[in-house]
Amino acid sequence: MKNTLRQILHARNFMIGFITIMIILFAVSIYPLFNQGSPLDMIGLGTFFKPGTYISMYDAVETAPTYTLRLDGAAAKRVEAKLPQADRESMKRWLVAYGIPDEAVNTDDLNDLLNLWNNTYDPDARPAGLTSAFRKSVARIDTVLAGLLESLDVRVYTEEPESGEMRETAQIKDNQYINVSEVVNTRQLWLGTDNFGRDAFKELLAATGVSLKIGLIAGVIATVLGLLLGLVSGFVGGIVDDIIMFFANLFTVIPGFVLLILISYSIGQEQRGATVVAAVIGCTSWVWTTRSVRAQTLSLRNRDHVNLSRLSGHSLPRILITDILPYIASYVVMALILQICSGILAEAQLSMLGLGPKTTETPTLGLMMFWGMTYAAHQNGAWWAYFPVILMIALVSFSLNLMNTGLDQVFNPQLRS
Repeated sequence: MKNTLRQILHARNFMIGFITIMIILFAVSIYPLFNQGSPLDMIGLGTFFKPGTYISMYDAVETAPTYTLRLDGAAAKRVEAKLPQADRESMKRWLVAYGIPDEAVNTDDLNDLLNLWNNTYDPDARPAGLTSAFRKSVARIDTVLAGLLESLDVRVYTEEPESGEMRETAQIKDNQYINVSEVVNTRQLWLGTDNFGRDAFKELLAATGVSLKIGLIAGVIATVLGLLLGLVSGFVGGIVDDIIMFFANLFTVIPGFVLLILISYSIGQEQRGATVVAAVIGCTSWVWTTRSVRAQTLSLRNRDHVNLSRLSGHSLPRILITDILPYIASYVVMALILQICSGILAEAQLSMLGLGPKTTETPTLGLMMFWGMTYAAHQNGAWWAYFPVILMIALVSFSLNLMNTGLDQVFNPQLRS
């Protein structure tokens, strides 16, 4: 036993997968302690807020102290943020039409572009090849640039409760800054928000935990069913073996995922909790485990130690548990890992079709993909609503398969180097 554990701990693939899963479980368990509340709480009054740090503008103006800083390039950054690439291309098009060589206009160098524009642009000019509508759009860009380059103070006015008149209460200059740590209300959204305005990072970790739970329940059910049926079928044989293999062949002929869809649909949305979905997945995934365990049991049932147990009058359960199960225990563990992985992927597939757990109770990785697809996150450029989910599903599946590969290298002599 000690030698086997030593070999497992020295199996590189197993340890990489195991450590990765432990890190994921640690994050899933610890993060809710720092960010309490339901992961389905809608904190954003809108959809697909970008990742970043959000601070209260009210508190920043009213309560946070201000500091005067002189930062190089601050004005240029403001202009760059307000001047998208499309407007820069329009400026270049006007300059080239006006007579500036194409290679002399670099839209990536904002300072050179602005200097060239300020020295060249003439609102009364009519370069050839440009429509009136385009010249008006360029004039609009020039007006915006003029406003950006003029550093105007921002004034804050408050309405008097009695008279209703507006009174100036604050004046914000372009070189005034606040310390984010001194703002009373801030929120760090590592992955922004989803289509419902929920913290996507918090939701992702909670969904990962639920999906792992579903995979574990489904894997245990499928492995236990497959183990019991495979042991009985392979050892008893006869009519019992024929009956069990008849149902196994029947489940093999009917595609498992189609059967899973039909059962999930017949249950109904209100009754489909995470545990119910896991049980359904487990009850439809036992076939290949049963076949494999049966094949190994057939090779073991006529060995000397098994025949000796029969002659000693040992009961069927004792023979299966003490004389056969220890010889296939390593395979059972590997089958469990694969069944957990299959359960996670099956839930994701079901949820993508709208047949996963009830959406109002708990998030899963599949449900997050379903919400992102339904609300067209990919078309809105909201990569944070679906891409991290894809990475998490791939990471969990890859880690579990690495663990299985590492165990296979330990227990399968033909794969040992």
